[in-house]
Amino acid sequence: MAKKPIAPKTTALNNSAKIENLKPHTADATNQKMTTDHGVGINDDQNSLKAGDRGATLLEDFILREKITHFDHERIPERVVHARGSGAHGVFKLYKPIPELTKAQFLNDTEIETPVFVRFSTVAGSRGSTDLARDVRGFAVKFYTQEGNFDLVGNNMPVFFIQDAMKFPDLVHAVKPEPDNEMPQAASAHDTFWDFISLMPESTHMIMWAMSDRALPRSYRMMEGFGVHTFRFINDKGESNFVKFHWKPLLGVHSVAWDEAQNISGKDPDFHRRDLWEAIQSGNFPEWEFGVQIVAAADEHKFDFDLLDPTKLIPEELVPVQRIGKLTLNRNTDNFFAETEQVAFHVGHVVPGIDFTNDPLMQGRLFSYTDTQLIRLGGPNFHEIPINRPVVPVHNNQRDGFMRQTINVGKASYNPNTTGNNDPAQVKAADGGFVSHNERIDARKIRARSKSFFDHFSQARLFYNSQSEAEKNHIVDALRFELGKVKTIAIREKMIGRLTQVDNGLASKVAAALGLAVPKQELEPINHSIPADGNPADYQPIEVDSKLKVSEALSMANTIKDNIKTRKIAILAADGVNDKSVNDVKKALMAAGATVEIIAPKLGNILTDKNAAIAADESLLTVASVFYDAVYVPGGKKSVATIATEPDAIHFLNEAFKHCKAIAIDADAQAVVDATYFAAAAKEDGIIIEGDVKKLGDQFIKAIAQHRFWDREKARKVPA
Repeated sequence: MAKKPIAPKTTALNNSAKIENLKPHTADATNQKMTTDHGVGINDDQNSLKAGDRGATLLEDFILREKITHFDHERIPERVVHARGSGAHGVFKLYKPIPELTKAQFLNDTEIETPVFVRFSTVAGSRGSTDLARDVRGFAVKFYTQEGNFDLVGNNMPVFFIQDAMKFPDLVHAVKPEPDNEMPQAASAHDTFWDFISLMPESTHMIMWAMSDRALPRSYRMMEGFGVHTFRFINDKGESNFVKFHWKPLLGVHSVAWDEAQNISGKDPDFHRRDLWEAIQSGNFPEWEFGVQIVAAADEHKFDFDLLDPTKLIPEELVPVQRIGKLTLNRNTDNFFAETEQVAFHVGHVVPGIDFTNDPLMQGRLFSYTDTQLIRLGGPNFHEIPINRPVVPVHNNQRDGFMRQTINVGKASYNPNTTGNNDPAQVKAADGGFVSHNERIDARKIRARSKSFFDHFSQARLFYNSQSEAEKNHIVDALRFELGKVKTIAIREKMIGRLTQVDNGLASKVAAALGLAVPKQELEPINHSIPADGNPADYQPIEVDSKLKVSEALSMANTIKDNIKTRKIAILAADGVNDKSVNDVKKALMAAGATVEIIAPKLGNILTDKNAAIAADESLLTVASVFYDAVYVPGGKKSVATIATEPDAIHFLNEAFKHCKAIAIDADAQAVVDATYFAAAAKEDGIIIEGDVKKLGDQFIKAIAQHRFWDREKARKVPA
């Protein structure tokens, strides 16, 4: 089991340099008079200027024209990928300096708090899609360091679908809605995506991750983050080490069930966005520890996989993750568009001490990010948008362009010059100037892929073998659903063949649900991504017998399960609820860090059996069990009678049971249990029926901490 990380406490969270940096660009209209964009006072914002009260609107109405023109141009192009996102401000605090690894200042000063802005996102869907799509999640962190901005642009999965950036447009075109009918939205369950995947064996490892519970996080606060690529650390001696970046959530890594995700998408498509906002708003600041895996340059080729291959991870059993700092998100945005929508991340934004490798996917991203910001944010001056500005001064000879905000003085806008004393001056490496790693390069220009990239299945197999039984079942179910949506039988058959390369049992289970037979041998060639003049035999996967068969770090079953902080608990109650039964358990849950809401048949106050008024936080008409992590039904004869005969309440409980959540029932509320579909299974794990309120609270807290009781899925006999 994963051990609870032990870390030094950070200093009190304070206003960071970036908050101060944003203040001059922040507008507050409180107690202010209305003006046009040019400062002219507006006398009437209700009516346009007309020739008489029923006459034509006059072209001279500059106030109307400005207002309508601005409105017509409010939208900017959405991101091609990662369009739907949510962001927040925070700080990064280092635990200990690592000068032997990197000269990056923010990784060597434990006294400072580096301001950050983090944006989470889904990948495939548009801005208006749901948070709960089965998808990869973006995890992008902008560090506003004293040496400039460092953008760690990652995902919640450590690997990617493709090895070379040349294939990125193909991947995105394949997963996006199909071009003839623009369907489906924010979903990979369609022909074009699986056609592409069936022809690209390098995608197999990532498919295992995407079909796993990692693609359905409980919240942004409960998912890991990864830099995906292998980077370099450079120390002040010019020595290089390879590094993989990790974010480890202190709340553990947890997911929702697929059926639950679909329900949430219909009831609250902003579920993750709302969860992040409310957590920060309530002071439950999300936290992640920053981890690094270090590989010495001399050990680059010691593994049975290539460090530069973005479809591979470094198993933590081979190279442990060193936790070196903590990220805390402590402030919501003031304006979603100005901050979350306009923030511009770039893999190429690095600081001295961090450098790139020859990962061919990373190399393509170094071009792509700048290119996309030029059109999305209107030109080359996107770095001057407040959210993108570094906290250090910017001086160079770049000039003009759309939306230029800097008023540069002096004659010189070139280098070298004598008209301006040759300023701004270049920076010596010793004084913080960026110097690329002095890597020896001796090669011919060639379009090719290293043979060391041709092992496509060993890590896919490692991932699948490392999953718990429940997690394996979820992967099977996901593949059945996704391929069941594929209309072309030949594509399904190719994918069944591909799955045999991972596990024959997996392939058999998926094939059975699709009415297909498992091929005795996968059709050749397996790889169809071959140059026109290439020999197909030269591009086929190679088989590597990895010594590591299972990695505990790859299973969410091994995550932290020792607390219920920020878990959302529903209490179903009505008039006549037992005062002690409801209040003692609620206090115990809140003392353990949970958020508790009273759910009643209607809004307003309910009265306890002692005639005390309790405000209902929500009614059964407006919420559902999928919004909560666990459910409690307190005692009280009148309340129990109401809940037991309330269809929405019984459905609430049935659905919570189906989704394997902890359920606690006061012994006096047995009538409610008897009304559910799971009455006969009431002794299963995660179901607590207890008359002693103190014991009930203690047992309930322990059960919630386990997150889910997936064994309930085996029977699947609850028609919730």
